[in-house]
Amino acid sequence: MRKFIGLTAMAAVVIVTACSINVKKDEQGQDKNVDINTPFGGIHVNESADVRDTGLSVYAGARLKKKDDSGDEKSANVNISTSAFGLKVVAVEYESDAAPGKLVAYYKNELKKYGNVLECHTQGEHDTYAGNSDELKCEGNNNGKTVELKVGTKSNEHLVSIKPQGKGSDFALVYVRTRGKDTTI
Repeated sequence: MRKFIGLTAMAAVVIVTACSINVKKDEQGQDKNVDINTPFGGIHVNESADVRDTGLSVYAGARLKKKDDSGDEKSANVNISTSAFGLKVVAVEYESDAAPGKLVAYYKNELKKYGNVLECHTQGEHDTYAGNSDELKCEGNNNGKTVELKVGTKSNEHLVSIKPQGKGSDFALVYVRTRGKDTTI
């Protein structure tokens, strides 16, 4: 038993010493980029996502949303990569003086380069997916003020979420890519 505990302790020391953590801060001293590398994979988070990584353009005149009262950033680029799975999520939030209908028309046209565009109406919560199918679909009762435009598959999705806000709109551009053990991102 002592031999087992000793070997486990040695393995833990090797794993911990093989990890690296790199944190970069912005001008205000807030964490902006975090990179964690281990023998099993890596996690990379950038709170200043580049909208080009979503594969979509920004509606003319739209403004990048600023942090809210809770201090939450309105953009992120997250990559998790292991030998068993991978996940990439890029999300950027904007606000616009344009009515939701104008944004819906613009982004339906923008998204069609990736395939057939699915239009869903939600209560503002993003869909969660169940089942084994990789096909995108509208979840819930498809009744709400927030419009979600989706294209692709659950493992390679472009999404635009448009919500009425006063006389204008808030909207998010999102790209999600997942992979299994035998595929790449």
